[in-house]
Amino acid sequence: MINLGEYNTLEILRDTEPGLFLGDGAEGEVLLPNRYVPKVFEIGDKIEVFVYLDNEERPVATTDQPYIKKGDFALLRCNQITDYGAFLDWGLVKELFCPFREQAFKMKAGGWYLVHCYLDDETERLVASSKTNRFLDNKELTVAQFDEVDLIVSHPSELGMNVIVNKTHLGLVFNDDIYKDISVGDRLKGIVKKVREDNKLDISLNQIGYRNIEPNAEHILNELHDNGGFLPVHDKSNPEKIKDLLQMSKKSFKKAIGSLYKERQIEIKEDGIYLL
Repeated sequence: MINLGEYNTLEILRDTEPGLFLGDGAEGEVLLPNRYVPKVFEIGDKIEVFVYLDNEERPVATTDQPYIKKGDFALLRCNQITDYGAFLDWGLVKELFCPFREQAFKMKAGGWYLVHCYLDDETERLVASSKTNRFLDNKELTVAQFDEVDLIVSHPSELGMNVIVNKTHLGLVFNDDIYKDISVGDRLKGIVKKVREDNKLDISLNQIGYRNIEPNAEHILNELHDNGGFLPVHDKSNPEKIKDLLQMSKKSFKKAIGSLYKERQIEIKEDGIYLL
């Protein structure tokens, strides 16, 4: 099956005047226009192409690489506004259409917008939407606390910056955790700092190696987050106090806070440990 909005590896079936016809081994065929035909080829060769609809709504193949494909998010420039909607530059001859109903805010020519590309069920056309949140779902999470994740910066809020997590979920980087300039559309690596009861995701941009933290250190971090960033115990505290508070031995506690201190995650003071 030849998939619109995706890269397809297809076989060269025949050479014609308008270009090469490519197939998927089944009944599907698509034209690769002459402008994209490689200088050297043989019938039966395999070639990777991107497939979309041309100006006459016919499937067509290209060896150009678009800035976005179906199911993805990208920051695109609006080239023009018509009576029907906006047309965005996605790196191909035919521009990507964004209907007015799919614009979170009214687009303007020359503006840059974070959009999602999807196949419209009614028209069977590839279209864009700047209402990106509706393509994200936190009901069933595919990530857990301390996982390293891929991020796309989505839009600012009073609390910080909303981010798209692994192209699937919505997360938030709080203002206190933003230590560098970031802009809408930026692609970053991050860490799931906390999973809240309502499945909201707190994200950290710090590359702190959470996955290497031992279980006891992870437990201490969780307790610090749940207690305002402070615990009234340190390496000289009574073993019973540590056990009552954290359900671990003093030896395990000292080892755990030692690793957290080296990772610069905590500060140890006379009255206890503080989350940095």
